[in-house]
Amino acid sequence: MDGKGRATDNICIERFWRSAKCERVYLNEYQFICELIVDMDDCIKFYNHRRFHETLGYRKPMDV
Repeated sequence: MDGKGRATDNICIERFWRSAKCERVYLNEYQFICELIVDMDDCIKFYNHRRFHETLGYRKPMDV
């Protein structure tokens, strides 16, 4: 998966982390690691259950 020319292997998770950092991490100042963990858990739930994705025809991942 980490081989040369295999950038598409990680495209989904890379896109998720880009969104998570831009929409959550960079906008918050976490005092404790547990706050970050709770926020990332919420972010994952939002990303998969409530957020519409253009590449999925404006559907939610859990609906596909």
